[in-house]
Amino acid sequence: MNSLVQQFSKLGAGRLAAMLTVTAALLVFFGFVMFRFSQPTMGLLYSDLSLQDAAQIVKDLETRNIKYESRGDGSAILVPRADIPRVRMELASKGLPSGGGVGYEIFDKGDAFSSTSFVQNINHLRALEGELTRTIRGLGRVQNARVHLVIPERKLFERDREPPRASIVLRLRGDLEAGQIRAIRHLVASAVEGLKPERVSIVDEGGRLLADGAQSDAAGMAGSVGDDRQTTIERRVKAQIEEIVASVVGSGRARVQVSAQLEMNRVESRSETFDPESRVARSTQSRTESSANSEPGAQGVTVGNELPGAQGQGGGQAQTREQSSKNEEITNFEISRTTRTEVLEGGRLRRLSVAVLVDGVYARPAAGGDAIYQPRPQEELDRIGALVRTAIGFDRQRGDQVEVVNLRFADAPQQIELKEQTLMQQLLSFTKEDVLRAIELGVIALLTLIVLITVVRPLLKQVLAPDKPKGRDSDGDQSQGGAGGGGGMQSLPYAADGQQMLAAPSSADTPSERMLALAQIRGQIKAQSVEKIGGMVNQNPSDAVAVLRSWVHEQPSGA
Repeated sequence: MNSLVQQFSKLGAGRLAAMLTVTAALLVFFGFVMFRFSQPTMGLLYSDLSLQDAAQIVKDLETRNIKYESRGDGSAILVPRADIPRVRMELASKGLPSGGGVGYEIFDKGDAFSSTSFVQNINHLRALEGELTRTIRGLGRVQNARVHLVIPERKLFERDREPPRASIVLRLRGDLEAGQIRAIRHLVASAVEGLKPERVSIVDEGGRLLADGAQSDAAGMAGSVGDDRQTTIERRVKAQIEEIVASVVGSGRARVQVSAQLEMNRVESRSETFDPESRVARSTQSRTESSANSEPGAQGVTVGNELPGAQGQGGGQAQTREQSSKNEEITNFEISRTTRTEVLEGGRLRRLSVAVLVDGVYARPAAGGDAIYQPRPQEELDRIGALVRTAIGFDRQRGDQVEVVNLRFADAPQQIELKEQTLMQQLLSFTKEDVLRAIELGVIALLTLIVLITVVRPLLKQVLAPDKPKGRDSDGDQSQGGAGGGGGMQSLPYAADGQQMLAAPSSADTPSERMLALAQIRGQIKAQSVEKIGGMVNQNPSDAVAVLRSWVHEQPSGA
């Protein structure tokens, strides 16, 4: 401890203060580096959260002591990357995020016996809107949704009831097709009792009306369905043509446009045909009648003759008898008849027009340079046209048209060479997170190196450097003890007469050391001579002036 205390006392107060300051700065710096490296890598848990969902998620994370970061005004939450799957599952079990609304879990809390029917109805409406919002948000291009339902209250003895209505506001990641809009309307209408799809209005975040809920006319719905069907047919035919043509001319070297005309009228026709040659007996009726009449001769008509059982009196004349019969037959025949009813629904294809534009052939010369354009032969274009007609189901009677034209495109095709990645390239294919992490590590390593070179190294060099010997200065010269001009030289031993004795170089020294010693001795001799002359001048200034005058006036020997 004494040696340590002596060492620190030799450094001085300034050096000790500098050492303490630098040591504290280094401790803070390396502590920050260690703390930064010990922090886990953060990953995105959820984004585009509502303030209500974000507050509930943060509260749950703080309860479980899970580190998190909030960015984007609280709409995005980051947690350690290793904990993302577990945290998401745990939050999903609690119904988070709820999408900015509540669902049927609103009935899980609260006392149903103490709440009024009005509160129950409001909660039911909120729950239904929240569930529909969650379902719509699950669709592909829908980022967020808000659903408003208007369900009129049922009244007793009410005949004319106002039908329910719904309005939906969507935040989209692109444009919705007509079929997707119609699917959302039917989805909402199926979830609400008495709601019809045409009573659902849909608006996007830009204020565009995607579906008009005030339009209840079936013709308007039929028009939208017809447009959707036409778009679907054109897209399907175009994809088929591009696929078959690209396999011949190459990918991106053909342009296809399809125009489909649909018959949107609904046609119903009936026809009835009679065949007189084909008949069938439906019913037959037969009737037979017979009658007999008798008349007396000359005897008159009396009451006795007319009584039953009366016998003619003798002597009378003979009677005359008449008999008649009648047969009648009626046959009903059914004539063959054919009745036909044909209904042609709207949306059938009336006409199809296809335009195909193909690029030519580019030949690259062997010596290099720009590619040379060559048009395709007509025979090849005819084959492409035949393939297109077969693919679309060409019908000449229907009026279909197919045109295949060869023209040079404005942009020549670029030769793209796909090379298989080597092992080194695969190892160097970093993700965005890996690149950012590497940059962060590089910056920290550079700062550490700068601190070590500029601060730690000079400090250690200054502290660990040995003290200089007291008998030598920076030039290696020895000083004379008490001499004004040679204060930096080592004192030499004195002889008996008071003169300093010059130390001869030792034989054990190297030649360079001996030369340095001789030069040092000569310098000491000159210094002693100059010092002795100075002392004499100080003692006898008048004599010194006379000697100098005599030297000045003394003539040179060769003059």
